[in-house]
Amino acid sequence: MSLPLGLRLYRTATGVLAPLTGPLLQWRASQGKEDRARLNERFGRTAASRPRGALVWLHGASVGETRVLMQVREALAARRNDLSFLFTSGTRTSASLLANPPPHAVHQYAPLDRADVARRFIAHWRPDLAVFAESDLWPNLIEEAARSGTKLALVNARISPRSLASWARRPESARHLFGRFAAILAADARTADGIGALVGRAIAAPGNLKLAAPAPKVDANALDALRREIGLRPVWLAASTHPGEDEIVLEAHQRIQAKFPDALLVIAPRHPERGAAIAALAGHAPRRSAKDAISQSSVFIADTIGELGLFYALAPVSLVAGSLLPHLKGHNPVEPAKLKSAILTGPHVESFADTFAELLAAKGAVTVHDADAIADIVAHLWGSEPDREALLDAAFKVTSRGGASLDKTINALEALLPAPAHAAA
Repeated sequence: MSLPLGLRLYRTATGVLAPLTGPLLQWRASQGKEDRARLNERFGRTAASRPRGALVWLHGASVGETRVLMQVREALAARRNDLSFLFTSGTRTSASLLANPPPHAVHQYAPLDRADVARRFIAHWRPDLAVFAESDLWPNLIEEAARSGTKLALVNARISPRSLASWARRPESARHLFGRFAAILAADARTADGIGALVGRAIAAPGNLKLAAPAPKVDANALDALRREIGLRPVWLAASTHPGEDEIVLEAHQRIQAKFPDALLVIAPRHPERGAAIAALAGHAPRRSAKDAISQSSVFIADTIGELGLFYALAPVSLVAGSLLPHLKGHNPVEPAKLKSAILTGPHVESFADTFAELLAAKGAVTVHDADAIADIVAHLWGSEPDREALLDAAFKVTSRGGASLDKTINALEALLPAPAHAAA
């Protein structure tokens, strides 16, 4: 199957730019954005051996997608105990989730989307089934997997209206790329309709798998230690902040302190490597990564990997950031909902539009636009237990509906797998 012009141009461009990728990865490693000890994995090289038998490759961009795929692995493994699993992802935070992988599973950093790297990766691992999550679609990886005979599936597909419009301007490339997937399962009807229009076939929409996720595990000892340290001080969390949002939440906190002088704000940046800069912005606030004590500080920087659930469990009210500025698209509200932290969000939530629409309609979240609004609602929820409990209950109900979507997804994936070795015999 020949490539459409748009995909041929992409393939050529990624090859031409290949000499730049090494220096770029080295620079990212110097910024803490790559694991220097594992850069070889970005080029499809590894000392890890391919396990014997059927192998399912599970690929997601970052933490949220990896959590979804961990559920998929657990459900598939419950049905087929002969399977092994290869996880790939692109961030250090997602890799930390699989630092101690489950049985018969291994994690690798996602290979660069260059044709030569993709071929090397596929030739080594020889996956029987490749499962991509949401919208992290890499044309060269997908093409090389398909050419090798690997079956492909796209699960929990969530494509923004802007991206769908972009694909619609390149219809041949869209039909080819999405046509490489033997199964596409959308998280919502909008995505299903949009992809269906591109490929000319009906796309199933079993629902958002993130709603099927259990609450993140929280270290009870660490939570108890934090609670002892802060005592009765009122606390709120600004989760997954991006540059430009820290100033807004710090301004909101100053206003909150006019009513609650001992209030504590915890800022958990989306990218932990920004912790030092945020601490300086907040007047040399203590940092979790430096093992600083909170003491009497009014701001604490939670700049560690894999502990966001801990701080959602600590804070009775949380702002799900990445949503306050127009260029941002929101972050996942399911975790705070399941950990019983009342949800505030900015207005810019394109990446989670359907989930937030349900939450807002059910009065399970509150939209805030600026520092004044944040300060007002945080203070109100601290002072009104009934209103906060109503918000928590509504959010929990909305985010506890995902079981059927996981079952439908696993049914579709199981149909693409080779028969068990004993059955084939």
